Formats: sequence, structure tokens, C-alpha cells
Amino acid sequence: MAVFNEIYNILWGDLITIPLPGGSSLGLSLLVLILIPSGIYFTIRTRFLPFRLFPEMLRVTVEKNVVEKDAISGIQALIVSTACRVGMGNLVGVVAAISAGGAGAVFWMWVIALLGSSTAFIEATLAQLYKEKDPLYGGYRGGPAYYIHHLFVKDGSRRKRSIMAVLFAISGLICWCGISQVIGNSISSSFENAFQIRPIYTTVVLVVIAAIIVLRKNATVKVLDIIVPIMAACYFFITIFIIIKNAGQLPAVFQRIFMEAFGLRQVVAGGIGAVIMNGAKRGLFSNEAGSGSAPCAAAAADISHPAKEGLLQALGVFIDTILICSCSAMIMLLTPAGLTDGLEGMDLLQSAMQYHLGEFGVIFIAVILWLFSFSTFIGILFYARSNVAYLFGDNWISQTLYKILALVMLFIGGLAAYQFVWDLGDVGVGLMTIFNMIALIPLAPKALRALKDYEKNEIKKRRK
Repeated sequence: MAVFNEIYNILWGDLITIPLPGGSSLGLSLLVLILIPSGIYFTIRTRFLPFRLFPEMLRVTVEKNVVEKDAISGIQALIVSTACRVGMGNLVGVVAAISAGGAGAVFWMWVIALLGSSTAFIEATLAQLYKEKDPLYGGYRGGPAYYIHHLFVKDGSRRKRSIMAVLFAISGLICWCGISQVIGNSISSSFENAFQIRPIYTTVVLVVIAAIIVLRKNATVKVLDIIVPIMAACYFFITIFIIIKNAGQLPAVFQRIFMEAFGLRQVVAGGIGAVIMNGAKRGLFSNEAGSGSAPCAAAAADISHPAKEGLLQALGVFIDTILICSCSAMIMLLTPAGLTDGLEGMDLLQSAMQYHLGEFGVIFIAVILWLFSFSTFIGILFYARSNVAYLFGDNWISQTLYKILALVMLFIGGLAAYQFVWDLGDVGVGLMTIFNMIALIPLAPKALRALKDYEKNEIKKRRK
């Protein structure tokens, strides 16, 4: 436990502390020190791709492509990665960021999303460049374990595995087991608060439904194709209704966001560090750019050019942070502060929804959390496929055993919350990020060449 806590503190604790005016300080964790400079670097190297090629991202989402049997399309890979990005963090995580860092945290969340979309492009494009045929599920598989392998193992070598790729794959499987427990706990708690249903009943139903889906060969993508667009659209349009209902407050809300992001009040009060870091951390770990999760889905896409999947995954960061996280922020910031004083987490969010929509709001947020969290569970088991295959080879026994382990963790989490397992998920995603970024920097030129080729041979030709 002492070693584990030390690793946790190195990854998530304040590695460097920078003093700021007014007695405040800016604490920088190792992951922030890795991901933010990398995001800036990739944004510059891609010539500000999130702004320059945003119309192309939208165009690729509606482009029709013929895919091989059992393979998934580029847009389906985006749906899988969106299912995993859009989870409990978009609801409770944003609430926590605003509670700790104020409205200004929202601005820094937006900034990090813009930087993260360039990182997402690089890792998704590399996943496409190094994807392999999947002999078990059909179609393709890949992700960081595979491009890390190619970085450290030379062509023609007899080595079947790379130590760095093995460490990434193990970290991913640990992380997703931890997340499974968190998902179970979040769903059972929200249903107990909203409907007074005992956790055991919610958990049993949840595990049975999940088992029916994940233990079938290719049900995952079909289910997510239905759930993800519905849940995202419902949450978005409910938020639009709340915004229209409170339209008169919008100028004051945006003024508060920008003033608190840079405002003198925060500097004088010694809280500007909290404003910046809470927004940055929420942006980094909600959109998952750089962690190596989304490339596990991106590699599975049967798409005509690697850069197209990169553009789709870059768009996924916008969907997660600029749209969905901003929805949660608006729900919070349009609620009178006096109604939420002393509350935190789901209680705070449910109180805000109750203010806007009455009892329907409490029920709606419980159901939408169920959809967000359940789709995340289904999605992470899709991610796990390629990592299990890299570690244990192509066999159904190892694939099924990991799914059963995740279902057990889902069940345990529904009955009780164990802080150690929550921290285990955090350590897992932190280690994934480090191992992924070690490969991402040296391999980035290949993704950049793919981008250059795409712009030259597809975009320019189309415009002529």
C-alpha cells in the first residue's frame, strides 16, 4: 500500500508548486506536466488542426464508407470512444471542478479540450497506421500496445512482446477494472437517491444486462450505436431548454466564467491556482486525450485513410468537453448559489436539476447517469479486447475471463465503494498515459505525414 500510495502521489500529486500573486500557488502534477506541453506541441505541429480542419471533421462524420464484414466504420469507432469519454466525469466531475475552482474552471476546461484534440488526432492516426487483422472478433484491432511494440521491437525480431507495450496493456486492464467498480457504485447510488431502490436490486439488474451484451461476440457496437446518440442528444437538448428558460442570465454567466478565469478577485483571494488546475484536470481526464484509451477503438475502424479516423477522434474531444461537459457547467452556473451550498457530487447536481425541472429533473439526471455510466462500461470492454489479445494471444478463454472479472467488479461496486479500487483506476489511467506518451512523441512524425498526405491528396483535390 505504501508503494501504491507513492505511485499515486507521483502521478496525481503536486510535483511542482509555482507561487502566484496573492498567496496562491499553482500545483502541477506529473500528468499535467506531460499532457499540456504535449498538447501545445501537437497543436503547433498540426498547424492548429482543431481550428483549421474543424469543417473537415464534420464532413468526415457524414461520409459514407463501405466496410469489411465484422469490421466497424470510422463513425462507429467514434461512438465507442464517445461512450467511454462521456461518463460520470461529465456530470459529477464538472460539478466538482466548479465547486473547487469556481466558474473560471470552465474556461480552462475549454482551453485544454482544444489542445487535447490535437493529441487525440496523433494517437488515433497512429492506431490506424499500426492496426492488425482481428482473428477472433473479425475486422481490425490495435491501439497503443501495438504501436509501442513497433517502436521498441524491430521488424524481423523474434520478440513477440515489448516490455513497454506489456506495461501499457496491464495498466489499461487495471484501470478499466477500477472504473467498472466506480460505475457500479455511481449507478446504484443515484437510483437509491432518485427512486429509493436498494443497491442490491439495481446492481443485479445492471450486471445481468451488461453480461448479456458483453458476453456476446459482436453486440457491443450495435448497442452503443443506439445508446450513445440518444443519451447525448437528450442531455444536450434538456440543457438547451434550461439555457433558453434562463436566457436572461447568460451574459452574467459568461462574464463570470471569463472574469474568474483571469480575474483579480481570484488572484487577490489566493485561488487562481485552483481555478486553472481544476479546469485543466477536468479537461484532461474527461476527454482522455493522451491516455491511450480511445486509440483502442480508433484502430478497429475500417476507414479509407488513417487521418480520417484521427479527425473523427479529435472531434470526439469537442463532443465530450465543449458540448457535454459545458452542458453540466451551464446547469450548475444557472442555479442560484444558495440552493446548492453545502452540497457536492450527485446531490449537488440533482438539486440543480430539481431547481430547473422539478422532480422530473432528479429522475432525468439519475437515468442519464445510468446511460452515461453503462455505455462507458460497455465501451471499456471493447477497449480491453486488443490489450487482452496482446498479452495472452488470440483465444476466447482470456477474453471471457477478463469480461467476467469486470462484471464481478461492477457487482462489487454496486454494493459498496472501496477507495482503494477508485485510486487503482486513477493509477491505471496515469500509467497508461505515461507509457502512451513515451511512444507518441517519437512516432508523431508518421501521423503528421499521414495528415500531410490527406490534405494534399484528398482535401486539395476535392477543392479543385
